[in-house]
Amino acid sequence: MKTLQTALFLAATGLATSALAQPAVIYDMGGKFDKSFNQAGFDGAERWKKESGKTYLEFEISNPAQREQAQRRMAERGATPIVGIGFSQSSAVEKVAAEFPKVQFAIIDSVVKLPNVQSIVFKEHEGSFLVGMMAAMASKTGKVGFVGGMDIPLIRRFQCGFEQGAKFANAKAEVSANMTGTTPAAWNDPARGAELAKAQFAKGVDVIFAAAGGTGTGVYQAAKDGGKLAIGVDSNQNHLHPGTMLTSMVKRVDVAVYNAFKGTKGGEVTVLGLKEGGVDYAMDEHNAKLVSADMKKKVDAAKADIIAGKIKVIDYMANNACK
Repeated sequence: MKTLQTALFLAATGLATSALAQPAVIYDMGGKFDKSFNQAGFDGAERWKKESGKTYLEFEISNPAQREQAQRRMAERGATPIVGIGFSQSSAVEKVAAEFPKVQFAIIDSVVKLPNVQSIVFKEHEGSFLVGMMAAMASKTGKVGFVGGMDIPLIRRFQCGFEQGAKFANAKAEVSANMTGTTPAAWNDPARGAELAKAQFAKGVDVIFAAAGGTGTGVYQAAKDGGKLAIGVDSNQNHLHPGTMLTSMVKRVDVAVYNAFKGTKGGEVTVLGLKEGGVDYAMDEHNAKLVSADMKKKVDAAKADIIAGKIKVIDYMANNACK
């Protein structure tokens, strides 16, 4: 009788044995179909699902208060590992992981120092350096631009790497930069992205790199409408507007989620740069005509030199400055 009662309780609370083995992913503001950062995480989860034949739990954050609620709800349901997408979830992961020491967690884009949390961060400045080179080489005016999402050190890291790459390719290159805002809403404001892009284009900029989540789609549309070039971020976004998307700075959040689902390494900090295949620039049929053989040769040479340590790309987050 007691066994039957236990089984009924487990089924009622969602803690049946099958649920215990389920991993979970919690997307941050902007949603899993933001065509950028969150969607890369979704792609990794789907890859794991396809290869394993198993299912996973997921939740899309619509307001900041839900971060901790979602982490705790997943832990209570017996999900493990629980993967939080984005630095904004770090405090929620830290708090809930401490409450559930037997549950494995992973946080992307932040470091949480607990024995049951794997932290996964990227060297965004290295990939941004490469697309900065491409922007400067493709520019006809010598003026390139950057549109960031929320004004935080992480996005300044993208900007800093981009500026270094542009100056490396063309010492006289001029770089304009704008941030979309100072709140999480900055990740999902295409109208504002388009507005900032148009203002930069009016100043002579003809290539813009957007590191702004869903806001970037407004930048890409403005580039298409104005006959200019744009550079995507996180996911390969070349397909969004073939012919005006010069490239995308790919950040393999998909690989991070996929690997975490296969098994986390609690207490470890995993750093993914060019050497580890964590960041790169995207080439495909959608941008092949925009990138000359000479451009690709120079970018690939710089990539090899960064990996070899011959080119040192300044990390804004390590210096709190781009110098």
